[in-house]
Amino acid sequence: MLMRILITDGLAKDAVKMLESAGHEIVMDEVTPERLLEVAGDYDCIIVRSRSKITRAVIEKGSKLKVLARAGIGVDNVDLKAATEKGIKVVNAPLGSTISVAELAFGHMLDLSRGITKGTAALKQGKWLKKELKGFELEGKTVGIIGCGRIGQALSARCKAFGMKVKGFDPYLSQESAKNAGIDLLNLDDLLKVSDYISLHVALTDSTRKMLSAPQFAIMKKSAYLINCARGGVVDEDALYNALKEGRLGGAGLDVFETEPPVNPKLIELDNVTFTPHIGANTKEAQDKAGVQVAEQVLLCFSGKEPEFWVNRPK
Repeated sequence: MLMRILITDGLAKDAVKMLESAGHEIVMDEVTPERLLEVAGDYDCIIVRSRSKITRAVIEKGSKLKVLARAGIGVDNVDLKAATEKGIKVVNAPLGSTISVAELAFGHMLDLSRGITKGTAALKQGKWLKKELKGFELEGKTVGIIGCGRIGQALSARCKAFGMKVKGFDPYLSQESAKNAGIDLLNLDDLLKVSDYISLHVALTDSTRKMLSAPQFAIMKKSAYLINCARGGVVDEDALYNALKEGRLGGAGLDVFETEPPVNPKLIELDNVTFTPHIGANTKEAQDKAGVQVAEQVLLCFSGKEPEFWVNRPK
């Protein structure tokens, strides 16, 4: 059965070719939210990345929709409940960005430890901050990884290569799997207390929303650094700002924000925070892998086979 597919946020060329070679009609259109509502009913499948939001309203308009696909791991921009109610399969590509996100998180750790961004900005202003930029070695430090799935384990491997001690919190990871990954599992409070660096790698759900707020920052080391390359909503930004401003945390590295683009000017003003504009999966390799993987999932759906990464699979 040939389908009409809308791709709203771009997709790797190889992925588009896969879909076209199967005979499906592909429309590439970076639609606005208003335009998406207008055209949703014309398509059997919509493929998005992180920009486009597949809301209940879009799903209600999409009378022909059979598949919604996210070329990436997080699906918080898709209304899963509405899709499930309509019998629409939601698939994603959780493997494509693993290395890219882990490397970015590690990059923030290095930057915060050695003042790379500060040094660059200062030199461009004609300043020589040699004395001011006394940093820290990563070797021997403890990193606490919250969420020890594929990305968390990839980060663990990189941290261990630098001689770091790795602790983890993940209620879904078995002790055996953690041991195989070289991760020492702790409860969340104990992890927060002992870690020099804390890196978040969890999905945004009702249970993880603002999981790090004032009570959690209060038990962390004053010298600790928080890294968030997961989802902005898992950190209470106002509480984070207060902790950083009052010297109750050493610093933070943020790739994601509660509102994107960020509207919280207080965090931007701080000089002990490094920022990137949600680029964790924004590498050529990650986009190519995610595109091909999500195309494979869509083709499985249309062939009547069960996709491997079916997010709202009936239990």
